[in-house]
Amino acid sequence: MTEIKRPGALYQQVAAAIRDAILSGEFAPGAPLPSEAQLIERYKVSRPTVRNAVAALRAEGLVNVQHGKGSFVRTSGLPPVTVERRITRSGSGPFVTHDGITWEQPDEPTIYRTETTAITGPPLGLGEGEALFGCDRLLTDPATGTRALHRTLIPFATAEDTELAQAPDTEPGVIYELLTKAGHKLWWAETVQARMPLPDERDALQIPDATPVLHTTRTAHGTDDQPLILEELRISAERAQLAYRITAEKPPATRRARA
Repeated sequence: MTEIKRPGALYQQVAAAIRDAILSGEFAPGAPLPSEAQLIERYKVSRPTVRNAVAALRAEGLVNVQHGKGSFVRTSGLPPVTVERRITRSGSGPFVTHDGITWEQPDEPTIYRTETTAITGPPLGLGEGEALFGCDRLLTDPATGTRALHRTLIPFATAEDTELAQAPDTEPGVIYELLTKAGHKLWWAETVQARMPLPDERDALQIPDATPVLHTTRTAHGTDDQPLILEELRISAERAQLAYRITAEKPPATRRARA
């Protein structure tokens, strides 16, 4: 029996005691917690108190509840997948996106027409309500089972007079090649945000509660720094880490003020 003497609501006291057991290594990462009956006996509390304590630990991200199986201590350590966020090209050869993973696509891409929003408009240099082609893909890593959601948003102005108008589901590397052939010298800007997933994202990515997603936004720029397309990648922060190769660039030329 573990005696509860801490101040606060009873379920918070039980949660604190279980948390201490997890952090001390008594309950190892990946191991199941004792059953509800065992926790009730251990802490001499009621079933609702135990359930509220486990729910609090799940909200903290310490515990993962698997329906029909019980509660498990979250695993620790590095995520199983490293996603390399690089783009390379050899001479006039194809563009290669170095994800570091051979992604599989269990379903056909979803193609649709949409409009810019207050979130997607600014990276594309557009206001709200501008016409876009959209393409959504579900990606899976066969080695680890990690899932990712990839979205491409192409303004109608970018697709005009190119093959993209008829095939907005073209792979990103091929899109870059088409834009280069259209006369653009490309460069890319990327941002990364950690946030809690939306319900449909949680279901599609098959991630447990209290787990954030890494949401990357990559914008391809062309002539005169014009934004051309927007790509989004969403992946579980518990299942993946992002890797970047950073090189030193020459600072922009400064203009001297005339006397």
